Amino acid sequence: MSRSPLLVLLLLCAVGAASAAVPGYREAPHFTNSAAAQCPPPLPPSDADAACSPHAAVHVAMTLDASYLRGTMAAVLSVLRHASCPESIYFHFIASAAAPRATAEELRATVRASFPSLAFRVYPFADEARVAGLISTSIRGALDRPLNYARSYLASTLPPCVRRVVYLDSDVVLTDDIAALAATPLPGEETAVAAPEYCGANFTAYFTPGFWASPVLSSTFAGRRACYFNTGVMVLDLARWRRAGYTAQIEEWMELQKRVRIYELGSLPPFLLVFAGRIASVDHRWNQHGLGGDNYRGLCRGLHAGAVSLLHWSGKGKPWDRLDAGRPCPLDAVWAKYDLLRPAAGIESS
Repeated sequence: MSRSPLLVLLLLCAVGAASAAVPGYREAPHFTNSAAAQCPPPLPPSDADAACSPHAAVHVAMTLDASYLRGTMAAVLSVLRHASCPESIYFHFIASAAAPRATAEELRATVRASFPSLAFRVYPFADEARVAGLISTSIRGALDRPLNYARSYLASTLPPCVRRVVYLDSDVVLTDDIAALAATPLPGEETAVAAPEYCGANFTAYFTPGFWASPVLSSTFAGRRACYFNTGVMVLDLARWRRAGYTAQIEEWMELQKRVRIYELGSLPPFLLVFAGRIASVDHRWNQHGLGGDNYRGLCRGLHAGAVSLLHWSGKGKPWDRLDAGRPCPLDAVWAKYDLLRPAAGIESS
């Protein structure tokens, strides 16, 4: 279903309205590079200058907006807390270009106040208005925010000097060193994405019966061992992405979706159409997803079997909302340890 120009305008205005007030966060502990890890020198705490530094051991990309800021702050703290070289991590934050300039500056200042020594830069989502016109209504309103599609535009948003980046959703916390995830091998000359695959999931459910009934459309996956993967945790080779023009391929599927309903679930299906069966697999420990329940009720869920390096509250239920409502799920207590709006919960500096 396509959006009218008026609806697109209202959607973009809503982004600014939703980000009118940014609460105050406490300052996070300071974490230093481990002497035993052979870390590169610490990056300077500047917004831009260190993005192309050879001393940036890991690049991390996330979105930044008032609605999910609390989650983003907790995710950053968890990355730093468990990293062997926290002072050598560079963060790239993509923020709404439709939000008032004062709000964008306030978001940047909020991050700087909580993380005084963090090396980061905030980028306006330059493609936001055009993306809003490409979005078709999905099963949950939060999935229709243009910023939710920013992951598809990292190759054109981040500087060309950034080749490999770890993309993280705002509703995650890490319990392991992100350098191990960032070092995931991307074999060959064309593999641009690495993520945990879930080949036991019902892959057909991510597309409409009409998609599968069409010989032309369903042949998209011919010759590919297509499996579901969650796009909230990915390792991306942006040089390969740019060379292959993957953003344009994703947009082609979004344009088709406006004419023929082929999926229901936001930004995920176009990613699957382009990449399913063509990614490097990552151990499931790096995305224990689904902790936010389904997209309708957000009920409590437990961990999948196996080790845990990253917890992901994908789904409708977010830990900060459940904690504030006094109805937390058991695993929300893990997230709460990194919540910078609540009193410190024993996360020591190093």
